[in-house]
Amino acid sequence: MGENGWRWSDAWIFVSLVIASGAGRHRRAAATRRPEGVRLADVLSTADHLNQAIPERHEVEGAVRRLVSAGLVSVSDGWFRVTPDGEHLWRTRPSAGLGTTVDAVQGVLSRGPAPDESDWRLPEDDHAAAVQEYVVRSIPMPRRSPEGHSGRP
Repeated sequence: MGENGWRWSDAWIFVSLVIASGAGRHRRAAATRRPEGVRLADVLSTADHLNQAIPERHEVEGAVRRLVSAGLVSVSDGWFRVTPDGEHLWRTRPSAGLGTTVDAVQGVLSRGPAPDESDWRLPEDDHAAAVQEYVVRSIPMPRRSPEGHSGRP
């Protein structure tokens, strides 16, 4: 476990959620983000791109429980959202410098109060379904031949 009870995976999941939701894109106003948030498959996809690994169920569940308890994210009906406090943390994080953005966020989290854990649970089936959705989306679609498509009815 990291300092003050925060783990590196907490920062990894938080950064993945922020990037997946587009919350930090062009530092746009919170009101311009998609209001519904993002699904777990999107968070897993971004996490995989950040760390070349799909987070395991226990990593996601533990991180989200701590992030929800700290008021940085919320989860409702399978939609993950960055809260205003999470948005503030993201926008005011220090420059990563020689480290990564995940390391910078981990540093901010570890300097804050120790997290509690909310009662949010991630069922094994939901995690498995999100992993499957991500894997299926990741398979490149075959290119179609333009032959036989003259554009005429």
